[in-house]
Order: sequence, then structure tokens, then C-alpha cells
Amino acid sequence: MIENMEIIIFEIISQAGMAKGLAYKALEEAEKSDFKKADQLLKEADSYLTEAHKIQTDIIQAEASGERTELSLLFVHAQDHIMTAIEARTLIEHMIRMYKKMAEK
Repeated sequence: MIENMEIIIFEIISQAGMAKGLAYKALEEAEKSDFKKADQLLKEADSYLTEAHKIQTDIIQAEASGERTELSLLFVHAQDHIMTAIEARTLIEHMIRMYKKMAEK
């Protein structure tokens, strides 16, 4: 069994939360037409999403190797954080592209 599962779960929540927060900051910068800053913030968000996904993948690989993971509400909550962070980041990227197109006109 994976040791310190609660700490690992909180790390997923933290990484995903940082990613989502940075994506929303990127949107705010795009609203101000600072597209360079917006792109920089999205890249930073991606690094947090990558880390959250890596942790999640490690858990999945451990389970695939026969190491059972106890399903808890906290773990489900962490999964929700990853999914909403990815979805927010994707949607925000599209919105920033729209802001860029509007700024070109």
C-alpha cells in the first residue's frame, strides 16, 4: 500500500489548484491584452498540471502492479480537482485565443 496517501492526495489537490488559479490569472491578463503574460501564465499552469498528472499516474501504476489504493472521498476530491483544472485550462486557452483575435481587429 502507498505510504502517506493523504499527503500524496493533498499534493494532487495543491498542484491542480495552482494550475487552475494560474489559468484564471492568464485569462485576466488576456482581458488586459497582455498576451505575453497570459501565455507565460498558461505555461506555468501546465507545469503544475504535469506534476499533478505525474502523481496521479504513479498511483495508477502502483495499482496496476497489484498495490491496492483505498478509495476515499479525499481521493475522489483530488480527482475532481485535476479534472476541473484541466477543463478550466483548456477553456481558458480558447478564450485567450478569442481575445487575441479580437485585439487583431
